[in-house]
Formats: sequence, structure tokens, C-alpha cells
Amino acid sequence: MYKSLKCLIFSRVTEVCGYVTFYVKLLRVREADFRRIFMEATHRQIILIVFQVLFFSQVFGQDTTTIDFYDRIKAYDYSVIIAPDSIVIEDLEGWEEKIECGEILGFIGDDYHRFFIHFISVIQNPINPYEYFVYGKTKVKDNVCSYQGTITVKQARIYKRGDIPGYTQGFVICDVILFEDKKQPSAGLIKGNLTSYFLIDYKGRFRYDAIAYASDGFSNNQFIGNWTSYTTNISKKCHWGDSRIPESGDLDIGAGEFSVNPKYVENGWANLALAWGSYPVTPEMLVARQKENEEWWK
Repeated sequence: MYKSLKCLIFSRVTEVCGYVTFYVKLLRVREADFRRIFMEATHRQIILIVFQVLFFSQVFGQDTTTIDFYDRIKAYDYSVIIAPDSIVIEDLEGWEEKIECGEILGFIGDDYHRFFIHFISVIQNPINPYEYFVYGKTKVKDNVCSYQGTITVKQARIYKRGDIPGYTQGFVICDVILFEDKKQPSAGLIKGNLTSYFLIDYKGRFRYDAIAYASDGFSNNQFIGNWTSYTTNISKKCHWGDSRIPESGDLDIGAGEFSVNPKYVENGWANLALAWGSYPVTPEMLVARQKENEEWWK
């Protein structure tokens, strides 16, 4: 029924010790800490590889039975999932490392042009705890638009069995509607659905689910929707997410992490491709990484 555990562990180890992808992800969000984390990781690395095999690989048929959590989700502040300042990665020994959360990846249109979005403010409605007022900015090419809108929780469920004993894991599905400022050029309406994954740890902390951060294909805050121009009423698909973009066709050709298909690089992805496309690191790559880290919304 299951693949050999030994073979699965071996396959993880042979992927350059099974954890290069994990540390590259850490490098992207906190390059200054990479050396320290890597030097401390020898024992943790082995445990996390086994942890991934036991809990994250779909070949083990993880129990996906869920329980309704809608009535209880209103007691928690979902804003910490939508727009976290940082996320926590951890292992079975109780080790935790807080890392900065990378910027959202997104595209707009059938040509998969790069779409930037940043949530500046997310506030729970004190009257309706299922609704969140949001404010932020979007960017396509050099055009930056501010927006206001709402994110409304429509479903919330928890898994009957989580990945870590004592932890509760679940997801929320929300309606999203964002109004870009009509006074700004090329503005429009964004509407769609957002799926976010959360956990409640053994300390009762409600937070972003990054347990599987090291695994291939990790993603969170997956939005699928459309952008519609105020002036022309023309709609374009507009999707975004953390680490991966949902329903992105052949845009993403990465196995361990998001990687842009060369055919779309010139559609706004050139800097990202340069920043993380190859090794060893060159001066040009460092400049590109600095640009990726620019706070364009300020």
C-alpha cells in the first residue's frame, strides 16, 4: 500500500542531502541568518527529513477528513494568516525558527504578466468577526494602485487528524473583493476566492501553517479570481499566493520551489528569474535580490 519508507528517506537525502531547497527558501527571506541556521542543522535536518516522509508525503494517504470550524473561527484573528510579519518553522523536537514572510507571487492575464499585491492593513470587523477590512497596493509593470476592500470568511474547517500531535490544522475559504482607486490609471475591481491554511499549536496560538514549509510544492494563501477594468469592463484572470500561485498553467516549472518558465520571463519576471535563477551568486544576482526586497508599496 505504501512505498518503502527507506526508499523515500533515501530519495530525500539524495536531493542534495534532502534539504537544500529548504535552506534556499530560508536564504531568500533571511540571507544573513543562513550560515548560522545551516551550521546548527545537522541533527535537525535528519529528523525533519523523516518528519517530511512520515507526515507530508501524499503516498501515505494522509487523513483529509475535516470537521466544521466556522462557528469557532470568529474567535480568532485571521489577519495573522493573511498578512503575517513572520512565520514559524519547526520540528518534532520543539525547535522553532521565526523567519520573515516572503512577498506574494502573482500573475494577471493569459500571458501570466507578473502581478504584485501587498496587504498594508488587515483589520477584523468588530461587529461582524467573519469580515476583514483590508487596505494595500497592487503593481503591474510600473503602475501602482492603492485599494480597499473586504475579505469575508465563508467556510472554516479543521482536519480530524493533524500532522503533529497536539496541533490543530485547518483552512478557511473566503470571498475577496478589492476596489482599486478609480482616480489612479489602469484601475479596476478584483474579485475571487482565497484559501488559507492555519494551525493552532499546543500553546493555543493561532498562526500561519508552515509545518510543510520545507516540502516541495508548499503554498498558502491561494487566491483565484479576476481583475476587471473600470473603464473597459474587460476582465483578466488574476491569481496569487505564498510560495506558489494556484492554477498557473505552465508559468511555474519549478519542482522544489516556484520557478518561472523562460517563455514568460519578459512579462515582468526577469528580475525574479535573475535573483534566484542560478548559482553561484554573482554581483548582478545580489542587485536583483535587493530589488526584490524593495518595499515598493511605501
